Amino acid sequence: MRLPFQIVHGRVYVQARVNGTGPHTFAIDTGASGLGRADASLTAILGLEVTGAAANSDGVTVASADTVQLDSLDLGGLVRTDLEVITRDYSSKAPEGAEIAGIVGRDFFADGLLVIDFPARTVSFSRSRSIPADAPGALAYERPFRVPVIIGDKVVDANLDTGAGATMVFPRTLFDAVGGGALEAAGQGSLSNTTISLDRGLLQGPVKIGDVTVSDIDVRVSDEFPELFVGAEVLQHHILAFDQRTRRVAVCPAGS
Repeated sequence: MRLPFQIVHGRVYVQARVNGTGPHTFAIDTGASGLGRADASLTAILGLEVTGAAANSDGVTVASADTVQLDSLDLGGLVRTDLEVITRDYSSKAPEGAEIAGIVGRDFFADGLLVIDFPARTVSFSRSRSIPADAPGALAYERPFRVPVIIGDKVVDANLDTGAGATMVFPRTLFDAVGGGALEAAGQGSLSNTTISLDRGLLQGPVKIGDVTVSDIDVRVSDEFPELFVGAEVLQHHILAFDQRTRRVAVCPAGS
């Protein structure tokens, strides 16, 4: 499977078919567990009835969400059938032009290699390819997709989240530990179930993720967020590969 995508606020937007209808705009979100999500608008268009409930964590709190059954989700010829997915209103608060019909979660790609080539604006999937341990930019993980990154002289775990329209979000204690500087108030941040208070600061770095190094990053900091994550506004300039069979991620510069 290989298909083009658009970058909208740093996120990967593709066209998919659901239950034979479409195309519908879906976001590929490596921070989303499960096979996918259906926006409330898609649930209404397709006349889907609520079939159950599932726990949904946003990293801060866990809430119960309704689920619906999709007969099929077709992403460029990669088809999954009989999917139970969470349904919520993801789009009504999105910026204009960033509305989605649903989300493709990481489990959709669990049996192969997912490559998101941001510079080329293409996403591909293969069951015959993998990420060897000695591949350029390869990073091993235990919990998807928390990988070691180097900030200055410190090694910390970070969640690579292509579904987060942000640069990096730090717990305050970690920001201080890596030599973060002055902060200023940055308002509120909306998660799936929670609203958190944010500050902003400039992280000089350097920050090394796989084979990529970035510096002078406009980051967000919160007392309420429990882990470091690297969002789409940083990842969108590079090539990312995810291999859940070998439990490895690779982050490489454009053209590699």
